[in-house]
Amino acid sequence: MARPTPTLPDREEILEIVAPFGVERIGFAAATPDEHTRAALEDRIAHGYADTMGFTFGNPSRSTDPGRTVDGAVTVIAAARSYAVADEPAPARPAARVARYARTDHYTPLRQGLQAVVRRLRSAGERAVVMVDHNGLVDRAMAHRAGLGWFGRNANLMLPGAGSMFVLGAVVTTARYPHDTPVADGCGTCRRCIDGCPTGAIVEAGVVDARRCLAWLVQRPGDFPEEFRVALGDRIYGCDDCQEVCPPTTHLSIRSPSPAPDGDMWVDLIDMLNADDATLLDRYGRWYIADRDPRWLRRNALICVGNTASLTDIEAREVVERYRDGDDDLLAEHARWALAQIASR
Repeated sequence: MARPTPTLPDREEILEIVAPFGVERIGFAAATPDEHTRAALEDRIAHGYADTMGFTFGNPSRSTDPGRTVDGAVTVIAAARSYAVADEPAPARPAARVARYARTDHYTPLRQGLQAVVRRLRSAGERAVVMVDHNGLVDRAMAHRAGLGWFGRNANLMLPGAGSMFVLGAVVTTARYPHDTPVADGCGTCRRCIDGCPTGAIVEAGVVDARRCLAWLVQRPGDFPEEFRVALGDRIYGCDDCQEVCPPTTHLSIRSPSPAPDGDMWVDLIDMLNADDATLLDRYGRWYIADRDPRWLRRNALICVGNTASLTDIEAREVVERYRDGDDDLLAEHARWALAQIASR
């Protein structure tokens, strides 16, 4: 006797599937082309705001059309997993901060939870693909369309009652579900993120100029623009400033965080500058590192040492001087800048 085909899981069943993986919210959207988002991406590219980023800017026609991922796609199931975690005290040695989303791997459990959903959908005879941290889908736009939240002025997705500290992912599927409606804007007249950005990167509501955004500049290969080096402060990877001044996020995420995970909030800058390539990639390989080249981590570390080390820190100065006298011209220039900053104190 043939076994019956499993039925599609409903919303509550999907939530039960993903809950063990830390996924807190889901929503459903039509898997139709998102012409508004495509036009927005193309506009940012035309104005230079995307800088040299690829990611979803690399092919806006693809990243705004879920149907290119799954033939016959009908629904996008958007999902959110919180990364609001408690802070840890700074260590004594020169150290640099890591943005909350990057202190531990939040994408793997999100992906695993959505893969469990995909298995269930496929067992019911549907096609389905997971899209997590993927250049083929603008996840924030799909999450907005699926009713998970509204776009803040800092361009982050704001989840009602929870703030913006979430990683997002999606399942694109042929399964049919009732689609949710977008959430209305909740920012009102607030502009704290715009005023609080240390480099003025939020050029208008919801529009970020990547050429000024510290979160992108620490990832971007090449020289770190000198005009923004002091503003980088002690940030080695990412920047949370526009979220940390946001009232919904401050009140709902940061003040009620999860316990600190076994991750890295602080990076020992001297250790980073003394480590070899293999060690750096082993420790920080989950971060986006252009061309998998650790010299960009070292570049950032030199700037952070310049911004944080004291004049009496002989060990820090000796490490930076080694880079100043090294054969990598780019790192030598950043080391000279760092030494000048230390000497100016």
